[in-house]
Amino acid sequence: MQFKEVTTPSDVQEFLSLPVRLYRSSPQWIRPLDADVISVFDKEKNKSFRHGECIRWLLINESGKTIGRVAAFVVEKNVHKGNDQPTGGMGFFECIDDQAAAFMIFDQCKAWLAARGMEAMDGPINFGSRDRWWGLLVEGFEFEPNYQCNYNFPYYQKFFEAYGFKLYFNQLTYSRKVMEPLSERLEQKAKLVARDPNYNFRYIHKNELLKLPEYLRLVYNKAWANRAENPELTQAQAVLLVKQMKPILDERLLWFGFYKDEPVAFFISLPEINQIFKHVNGKLDWMGKLKFLWHKLNQTNKKAFGILFGVVPEHQGAGVDGALIMASRELWQSGKVPYRDFEMNWIGDFNPKMIQVVEQVGGFVCKRHITYRKLFDETKEFKRHPFLR
Repeated sequence: MQFKEVTTPSDVQEFLSLPVRLYRSSPQWIRPLDADVISVFDKEKNKSFRHGECIRWLLINESGKTIGRVAAFVVEKNVHKGNDQPTGGMGFFECIDDQAAAFMIFDQCKAWLAARGMEAMDGPINFGSRDRWWGLLVEGFEFEPNYQCNYNFPYYQKFFEAYGFKLYFNQLTYSRKVMEPLSERLEQKAKLVARDPNYNFRYIHKNELLKLPEYLRLVYNKAWANRAENPELTQAQAVLLVKQMKPILDERLLWFGFYKDEPVAFFISLPEINQIFKHVNGKLDWMGKLKFLWHKLNQTNKKAFGILFGVVPEHQGAGVDGALIMASRELWQSGKVPYRDFEMNWIGDFNPKMIQVVEQVGGFVCKRHITYRKLFDETKEFKRHPFLR
């Protein structure tokens, strides 16, 4: 077996094609859009290249067949962030059911990272934002993956753990039926907040969409920035985020809490777009765009997923979270929206407050991903991700 660095267009195509061959008989797997994967490794599109580097390999067997792939990367601003040792990353791992081949892939990543001064590697993760391609699926193989979320074979877990990767944190995905009742505790919170007429809870209307980036930025930076390694959101980034979401936005899923007309909380959801993309086979060419438009217009997607929930610190503990959820419930359960299933995506087990809120919303853990960490010097003490307070 030998490695081939991904450098040519044919190498890129092989990098994309390997999972298509591997998951051919896996009905729950949804092929990612080729353009989405390619963009991760495009220096013009992925800003991580401004302060990091990345490499990809294919693992080729003796008969010339590709049996594995991987990417390794270093993002300088994250090397020491929250870590006791300089830490790099590996991801986009795929491999046949062969532990020797998997260990060769891990060794290749380790050697490349060690040569750049790294003393540990996290994986499987993304060369970029945490909300994409992050973590190894270990529970919930019977469910389809959400957009830009990892789906993999169950045997990958034994590869990672046998090699010495240890659980750094769990990522939980909760699922519930839209029409199921909510916790009485949420209703009590909503009644408490209703005593103060300065609060207002509603979704963003179409004529307000130009204000959406600023609303997002204000709440996000107070509620989430500088926690769990989340940097502050600039106005330009917020504008870009809304621009990226715009083709699939349903304003009825964009809920905000206001206090004296200032945004103090958000509950942001999107249509689960993989429910449409599963029909395009990874290609958003003219035919793929026609299929996308047809499914969108006919509202064939019956699932939505939450991407952001937060309350600014000054209003935490006042029941705002419950009031926001109960306000959105009135629309969700009115029958005026097409969604019947709802998933709350990417909730780290290091965030007990968020887990408490989600459990009040109801549902069950339908998927669990693990972000692993491998210390190169295993005599050193391993520490899990610190809990948020």
